[in-house]
Amino acid sequence: MSSLIEQAGRAALFRLDPERAHDLSIRALAMGLVPLPGRAFTSDRLATTLAGMALPNPVGLAAGYDKNARVIAPLTRAGFGFVEVGAATPRAQPGNPKPRLFRLTEDRAIINRFGFNNEGAEAICARLAARKRGPVPVGLNIGANKDSADRAADFAHVASLAAGAADFLTINVSSPNTEKLRDLQGARALAALIRGVLDARDASAARPPVFVKIAPDLDEAALAELAAVLRDSGIDGAIATNTTLTRNGLASRHAGQTGGLSGAPLFRMSTRILARLYRHLDGKLPIIGVGGVGSVDEAWAKIEAGASFVQIYSALIYQGFSLADRIARGLDARLGAENTTLAALTGSAADRWAA
Repeated sequence: MSSLIEQAGRAALFRLDPERAHDLSIRALAMGLVPLPGRAFTSDRLATTLAGMALPNPVGLAAGYDKNARVIAPLTRAGFGFVEVGAATPRAQPGNPKPRLFRLTEDRAIINRFGFNNEGAEAICARLAARKRGPVPVGLNIGANKDSADRAADFAHVASLAAGAADFLTINVSSPNTEKLRDLQGARALAALIRGVLDARDASAARPPVFVKIAPDLDEAALAELAAVLRDSGIDGAIATNTTLTRNGLASRHAGQTGGLSGAPLFRMSTRILARLYRHLDGKLPIIGVGGVGSVDEAWAKIEAGASFVQIYSALIYQGFSLADRIARGLDARLGAENTTLAALTGSAADRWAA
């Protein structure tokens, strides 16, 4: 259960416009006003590695919350096994017009159309470089400017700036809120983009791992093509999935808003894509499962479907920062009760979820 302080803070934030509430939560974290566990829960069952990075547990924070790397230190004390900030673009940009963030409370969901609003890669990477490393890996989600004439070059440019500052990089070609960005998920375009990012990464002595985040709205042919590129590209893993453009079965009055839908309604769609990607990759790359994870059962299901790790974000809005610690402890207890391991669980029900 979340604390009374956390519940009261969340109730106060829900009285505000969603984007203002988001900004205030960042300020509250920076000022030390949010109760945090202090360290990530770990155990022999939960401790794992992701592309060579040691993680205390497999429960991470997805990109989008701390877009400008303003509160890295408190986020690394919030119970997460790893943290992803951003997305960062080469130049600062304001994003799409407001309002652009909507709570679908009845659906336990969020719709956003931020459009990569951020302070620019130089400012973000400077904060990443200045941080004290540890206790958990901190990665950067990288994107392209809305008005860029060469978006693939944008990704490579941010990678070159971030390679020595971030513990990992995520290529984000799956946000629905930058026009035609998802076109970069096509096989030829994606292969070329990845080559550019890896070349930029390899110029750094640090050579952080690189992941690719995919959309949940891919048909089977597109997913198979994309998986083939990922297998042969030299990247270190995949993240499945980003937000969706579909709007099935929603109850909220905000259901018709444009943008990416995240939260509980995304769970089944994203888990199905995850399972299908797992089968296509045939164990060649680790997968981080994200989309609708708000409980131990949902994290467990993602792992069964093929994820070795999970990320959460939208559920934090409804349940607070204690959620990461609760999921990690719950996974540990269930692994013990069922006498299994994360490795044995991963993909054990992929066929069922892919159907």
